[in-house]
Amino acid sequence: VQLQASGGGLVQPGGSLRLSCVVSGTTFSNFGMAWFRQAPGTQREFVAAISAGRAGRYGNSVKGRFTISKDTAKNTVYLQMNSLKPEDTAVYYCAGRHGWSIRFGAEDEYTYWGQGTQVTVSS
Repeated sequence: VQLQASGGGLVQPGGSLRLSCVVSGTTFSNFGMAWFRQAPGTQREFVAAISAGRAGRYGNSVKGRFTISKDTAKNTVYLQMNSLKPEDTAVYYCAGRHGWSIRFGAEDEYTYWGQGTQVTVSS
């Protein structure tokens, strides 16, 4: 199983970005997916999670601004990030696991990880 994240970049405060994560090597329809982020000097933080038939779940710091979605036909999960703030600056990682876990916000619940994509929010 491989996860390939993309879509990061430099954006001004208040702007938007959409991250993508393409999954290969597994049946995607029942694959639990999540986004985490890590800023320099901090622990990795849960951002959002989704699985088949379930609504997205979000970390408190991004609720109302970020939206996670899946396109099963494209084996891709997206993270739409709106109203970006400087404190959203981090390396964003996509993560995956077979099935859904009630501990969807815990990074040790995920077996597969993408390589990370840098998001910088700055004027």
